[in-house]
Amino acid sequence: MDVRHLKYFVAIVESGSLSKAAGQLFVSQPSLSQHISNLEKELDTPLLLRSPLGVRPTEAGSLLYRDAQKILRQMDDLRRQVTTGVKSISGSVIIGLPTTIAAVLAAPLFERAAVLYPDVRLHIIESMSGYINELLANSRLDMAVLFRDTETRGVSVQPLFDEALYVIGSAGLSLPPEQLECPIHALAGVPLVVPSGGAGLRLLIERTFAKEDVELNIIADIDSLPTMIEIACRGSACTLLPISSLTTKGRDAWPPARKVTSPGLSRPASLCWPKSLPASAANLALRELLISLVAQLQASGEWIGITLRE
Repeated sequence: MDVRHLKYFVAIVESGSLSKAAGQLFVSQPSLSQHISNLEKELDTPLLLRSPLGVRPTEAGSLLYRDAQKILRQMDDLRRQVTTGVKSISGSVIIGLPTTIAAVLAAPLFERAAVLYPDVRLHIIESMSGYINELLANSRLDMAVLFRDTETRGVSVQPLFDEALYVIGSAGLSLPPEQLECPIHALAGVPLVVPSGGAGLRLLIERTFAKEDVELNIIADIDSLPTMIEIACRGSACTLLPISSLTTKGRDAWPPARKVTSPGLSRPASLCWPKSLPASAANLALRELLISLVAQLQASGEWIGITLRE
């Protein structure tokens, strides 16, 4: 087994197609098929399941894919360190950010990293928190901000802050426009659009409403942050989100936003990283940068609605 075999295998899994991978790698499809066949013979196990719809990894192939990614990233980091010198912080760092957090953190993180660590190749992946969590569990991220505060098997956790939730919109609410807080009992029967059942935010909402014996009226499952905000802006329903989710809109375009109180709704956010990946100098530098940047954005008032953890 050599690095080229691993590179070919990773490309096939990520593209889901031998022909697409062959095009990306600039090799012929028959040659690529032969390389994978040789790899399967060497490991004495099938690695890919082939069908008219494409290819996907077997259980053994999934294990190889996960570890091959680590090896290829380590090789890239080693190559950069050798060519740029050991004193220079370089390499690639992949960071996962939930959409609401990316709205306020991603651009400042990119700008600061570009100035402080110009030789670090930063890759930011923005998605719903459930998908980010899945990527981290499969060691496809160097680090991620996730809504949790306790460690799980294979994942280290450093708490960052607690994030308050706001009711965005005014549909069905009987509150004066000038009121900036919304008691949770005022949300009884209010039409809401929230993420689907697998999302941590949905579970938090359901448990809190049930505990407070408040009628929860979810009229649609929406797994899109822009769509939830647009629905709230149109006055069709309300949604429950952190205030940071409105960052992408100018303040003049913000729909009504009231902090949920009595009791408040909040969730912890932490910086997480897989224990299985080696901590390169670039990884450690970006961890420290992200932590300090969160504190700076909160202190400057650019990130409202969060309370830093001690």
